Amino acid sequence: MRIPLEIVPSCQFMDQESRDFIRSRIDEDIKSGDLPAGVVTRFPPEPNGYLHIGHAKSICLNFGVAAENGGKTYLRFDDTNPAKEDELFVQSIQRDVHWLGFEWAHLTHASDYFNELYQFATNLIKDGKAYVCSLSGEEIREQRGTLTEPGQNSPYRDRTVAENLDLFMRMRAGEFADGEHVVRAKIDMSSANINMRDPVLYRIRHVSHQRTGDEWCVYPMYDFTHCICDALEGISHSLCTLEFEDHRPLYDWVIENANVNYHPPQIEFSRLGLEYTVMSKRLLARLVEEGFVSGWDDPRMPTIAGLRRRGVTPAAIRDFCARIGVTKQENRVEMNLLDFCVRNDLEKSARRGMGVLEPLKVTLTNWTDGVLDLEGPWHAQNEELGRRTLPFSGTLYIEKSDFALDPPKKWKRLAPNEMVRLRYGFIIRCDEVVVDGDEVVELKCSYFPESRSGEDTSGLKPNGVVHWVSAEQAVAVKIHEYERLFRVPDPTADSFLDDLNPASVTIKDGFVEPAIVAHEDTHYQFERQGYFCKDSENPNCFNKTVSLREGF
Repeated sequence: MRIPLEIVPSCQFMDQESRDFIRSRIDEDIKSGDLPAGVVTRFPPEPNGYLHIGHAKSICLNFGVAAENGGKTYLRFDDTNPAKEDELFVQSIQRDVHWLGFEWAHLTHASDYFNELYQFATNLIKDGKAYVCSLSGEEIREQRGTLTEPGQNSPYRDRTVAENLDLFMRMRAGEFADGEHVVRAKIDMSSANINMRDPVLYRIRHVSHQRTGDEWCVYPMYDFTHCICDALEGISHSLCTLEFEDHRPLYDWVIENANVNYHPPQIEFSRLGLEYTVMSKRLLARLVEEGFVSGWDDPRMPTIAGLRRRGVTPAAIRDFCARIGVTKQENRVEMNLLDFCVRNDLEKSARRGMGVLEPLKVTLTNWTDGVLDLEGPWHAQNEELGRRTLPFSGTLYIEKSDFALDPPKKWKRLAPNEMVRLRYGFIIRCDEVVVDGDEVVELKCSYFPESRSGEDTSGLKPNGVVHWVSAEQAVAVKIHEYERLFRVPDPTADSFLDDLNPASVTIKDGFVEPAIVAHEDTHYQFERQGYFCKDSENPNCFNKTVSLREGF
């Protein structure tokens, strides 16, 4: 039997988190005295796109375990591929990490260590453990072999140390074209681990770097770079996702053979898979570049920027990451868990207000008082949020779905000759229905002056309570309601464009009470509707964050 997420205590997830294998490993290392510099972690994104919620799991883990043990975390940009990287992404990543609630002890870049990395590669060449290979990229792939067949040695594998050093210096000096030469480690072309079959350590890229300009035209590969950077920064636990497990022998080989003074341990954990999304920056970039979404911060995107614009809170993301835990088992998490975490946080913190998404005009035929100021709390369970003024007049809007010409049994809303209470207002009765063809366009109603909320002496028993706004004072807004970006829970790289949901966003012309637009807060519960957020680009546009209950 599946237990609804709403009834699973949060503390149960936190207990699981405290017992995960990474935290247990860190506890053991602390007890054994193996960490003289304490717990030092790093979050090393490549600045070639915006961070997504999968990165949030790594951010929470790296920053979290360091903070729990009085340690520190480096934010290090892996900027070794200038053709795909941009300062825009550097800034967005810093903004996202800050927004999630974390502070780095040091901000570094792989490019800070370009001189050291070049020297370590030179040392490998001097020691006969690396060589300059002049095969093309395609030829290297062809000679690498398969899982069942060994690779072939490069014909350039036996170049002399002097020749290799000369070629590497000339590569550095810019004498050769892109792809003309690479530096490869000399390991074992028959290794069962294909990553150990003379991997490329350096390649030529005549591309200006966003930080170093044109100073370099040779750039180190990630597998060579990040282990040395970990060592130079004194990282105590190099935490990465499971796809790097097969790369760990190469991580260790580089550290041991490049004569780096310190050897951090690499520990792998499962990355986050989330339903109805893709987590590849390459695929997300295609959605942006080909115009399927409005940008990296489109509220339908799983990017942190997109989630923020949609109204997801940093506390909800941290809670979500704590609940899914840290394991070595790959899985795909239900989107409803993220929705639950968002709902759980906003339930406590978001102000309440009234918004009508599909308006139906209501005229109070016996109203003669002009505009009356009513009052309502911003949050019935949180008095500290105060109260707001609700203008009330003889012309209102209610939700179309709150009226039925031919209501079903046990209908709890408005119908011909039936009564409802207007939230914080009066009881009204529908006396006449105005139609245009098959469409109901206006309701003419009576209101009962003695039925004012909190002062009701009417003795009337309405069907239920509905929300409303005063037509003249309400603010016209655009409402963006979102469905899943993909139609299927597990879109694949081969078919993800075909799997896009063509109805992932619906735009409505609605109205909200004026206090919502006037207030500086951005997150609101539209009563009986859901949670909404003012759009960061347009304050008269509201993005739906999540429904009031599970079930999209």
